[in-house]
This record gives sequence, structure tokens and C-alpha cells, in this order.
Amino acid sequence: MFEGITDNLKNALSFLNRGRLTEASIREGMQTVRQALLEADVNYDVAQELVDSVTEQAIGDTVLKSLSPTEQIVGIVHQGLVDLMGPVDHSLHLQKSGVTILMMCGLQGSGKTTTCGKLARMLAEQGHKPFLVAADLQRPAAIDQLCVVGEQIGVPVHSEDPQQTTPLKVCQNGVKRAKAEGRDVVILDTAGRLHIDDELMAELEQIDSKVQPHQILLVCDAMTGQDAVNSAKAFNEALELDGVILTKLDGDTRGGAAISVKAVTGVPIKFVGIGEQLDKIELFHPDRMAGRILGMGDMVTLFEKAQEQMDEDELLDAQDKMAQGTFSLLDFQKQMKSIRKMGPIKQIMKMIPGMGGLTDAMDGGDDPEKDLKRVDGIINSMTEWERENPSKIDRSRRNRIAKGSGVEPSEINGLLKQFNEMSTMMKRMSGMGMSERMQAVQDMAKNTDPSGQFKVQKQRSRRGPVDSSRAKELKKKKRKDTKKARKRNR
Repeated sequence: MFEGITDNLKNALSFLNRGRLTEASIREGMQTVRQALLEADVNYDVAQELVDSVTEQAIGDTVLKSLSPTEQIVGIVHQGLVDLMGPVDHSLHLQKSGVTILMMCGLQGSGKTTTCGKLARMLAEQGHKPFLVAADLQRPAAIDQLCVVGEQIGVPVHSEDPQQTTPLKVCQNGVKRAKAEGRDVVILDTAGRLHIDDELMAELEQIDSKVQPHQILLVCDAMTGQDAVNSAKAFNEALELDGVILTKLDGDTRGGAAISVKAVTGVPIKFVGIGEQLDKIELFHPDRMAGRILGMGDMVTLFEKAQEQMDEDELLDAQDKMAQGTFSLLDFQKQMKSIRKMGPIKQIMKMIPGMGGLTDAMDGGDDPEKDLKRVDGIINSMTEWERENPSKIDRSRRNRIAKGSGVEPSEINGLLKQFNEMSTMMKRMSGMGMSERMQAVQDMAKNTDPSGQFKVQKQRSRRGPVDSSRAKELKKKKRKDTKKARKRNR
């Protein structure tokens, strides 16, 4: 997600590392940032507005005379992106009594029907009683698809014979049935088209007028880039949208739609779809998205994913074992399975500050998914006693495990050594309070630059900051003196 725009912005912001910043270098660098945004399919006016705003703030005395102008400018760019994409009201404004009607609209292929199911599943988990209405009579498979989705998530679906009814009647009858069955949220899956036309808009306007939905949400395919923004603008002019749901953000998208749609239409992005599965929908947070776009990670979302996938009792049990130094390979394997449920390992790593550059380096070689499967295979080749007592695995046992898992004995040695080091570190960390752990995460985030690499902190002595060029000269002189001493000794 956003790999293209992230890489382009990293390159564009490389002017920050040229040394002392001047007004001229900032203006030149921000034009490169503007080009990076345009290549990511960001709306032209939006890109220009962001660059103008950032440039105006960046050339001020506060930034140029600050001790860390690089961090200041990255912060300004980050805030500029947040302002463009937000603020966001995630509420669907559900009625306290009676039935709330949500009308979903969008072009064909945007993932509208699947998104209806995702939204219904999310509402059901929150304690509501959603009800789906199959009002898309244009696409032959739309009704069957929604019925299948409804069955998967345990939500009833109202459908009618498309030859004997109209979209308006289906919506009206669906709302009546929902009220009769005591449902509290109705989701209307309306028809889409391959492109916006008068017939489509007339049909949607009729449903809006007669059924009077409480919220109208547009489903946009982020893969279409600027076309998604244009369609959002057209739908909003006809229906007065209450929010947008961006889909397919897990695909090869350039990110322009996410940055542009709020600024161009004034309609907030409420949710984002990040996969085909019916649980792959998230609240849209502009600050977190801006962090991901700039390669700064997203620890908050990572913690939320962990809470969703990891059992609280298991986590407490693991924490106790870490504190006592009894954390075994079996416990480690359970934690690995929970982590893999959170999503692709590379996506998870990119949410951790400082890991963005590392995952980019992996693209040409190591695959963390394969590595985890390999480790899983090694642990599965052990007996239960060996998993509980990894420190007591001797040479003969290592050779047997290696044959069983199809790896070299040296890999078993490496795994056991790494596990031992990790266990020692976890035992040490278990004595820290939550505030100390969070402080460690914040310190790591502070030591991350826009390229996703850790910064080297300037060392300070009593004489003041160390001059890196002076340090190089001293090292060079020391090497020369050493060579001369060796010649004299000969």
C-alpha cells in the first residue's frame, strides 16, 4: 500500500540531507515533492496547495534557524497531509430508536457489494442487527453475491426477482421487512455502472428521495486513482454524500485518491478496505495514513491489530513465562501464529518505525513469510519435551530435527541461539512498566528519518558536539601513524 508514493516522497525529501538548508534549496526540493505527488495521481490543485503551504512554513525563520530543520520540514509535510485528508467523523449517526438506513453507491467493480458485507459484519460485532437489501438489479450476479455474503456473516438479505420489480420497490420492501423483523440498520446495495450516466443518477436520486436514507456512502476503488476522485465529485453533486469508503488499498495503488478525495469533494473518507476478506475494513485515520505515506510507520494500528488477533489470557500467560524465564519454543510458536493472523509480515513490519527501509531491502532477497514457515517447520519436527526444554537439545537431537525439517544442523543451532537471546531480552523487558515500554517505542520513532532508516545520534562531549569531518581526519592520521610505526619496527 502506497509503496510508489512513499518511495517518490523519500527521494523528493532527500534534499534535506544535503547539509545546511537555504530558502533556494527548500523551494527547489518542494518542486520535486510536487512532482512526486503528481506521479502518485494526486489532484493537480491539491498537490500545488500542499506544496505552497509547506514551502511557506518551511522558509520561515523558525525552521531555517532551528537545530533540526530536517525534522521540522518532515513534520510540516506530515501535518499538511493530515489536513488534506481530514478531519474525519467515523460515526454512521445510527438512530437511537427505529431503523437506520444506509445507502451504498458506486461504480461497478469498486467492491460495493463486498463492502456492504464488511460493513454489516462490523455493525453486527458492535451489537447491532444489520439487514442487507439486494437492490442492484443491473449486474446479474450481484443478488446472488450479496446472498452468499449474508450467509457467511449470518445477516439476512432481502432480494426479489429482478424481472418482476424495480430497485425502488426492492428498497422500500426491504425497509418494511427489516422493521417487521426488528432489525435496526438497513444497508441498501444499489446498482452500479461501468461509468456515470443519467440513468444511474436518476435511479439513485429516486431511491434517495422516496426512501430517505440517513447516510449515503460512496464506495471508491483506490486503484483507479484520479478517476475515483472524479466519480466521487459527480456522485456528491447528485446525492450529497455523507462519506466515502476507499477499497483495494492493499493493492498496487499509487495513493493519489486517498490524498485527493477529501480536498476535492469535501466528503470525508470514513473507512478503508484492505483486503478481500469480510473482516478487512478499518476506520480511516488521516494522521496514521500520513505516517504510512511518509514511511514513518503506524504503531497505533499495529497495537490494535494485535489486540484483535491475540487472546488476552494467552498474552498474560506468555508475559508471566517471560518474567520467570520459562518462555518455551511452544509458546513462541503460538505467538508466531497470532502474528501471522494480523496480515502479511512485510505490511506489519512497515507499521514499525525504522523498519520501512529494511522491508524494501528484503524485496530483492529474504522473504520473512518463508522464514517464519521454515521456523515453524523446525519446531514441528521437535518433540513436545524439546519444545519445552530448548536449552537441553544436544547434537544428536539437533541432527534428528534437521533431517525431519529438511534443513542443515547449523540452522537449528542458529534458531536455538537466537531464541535464547530473545528469551533473555524478553525477561529483562518484563520488569518494565507499560510507560517504559511505550517510551522505548517513542524513542525508536524519534530515531527514524523519512527514508525509514535509524538516525545516528550526534555524540556530545564536554567540548561540545563531535565534528564528523574532524573525526574522519583524526582516524586517517592515526592510520598513517600506525603504518609509519610498523615500518620503523621492521
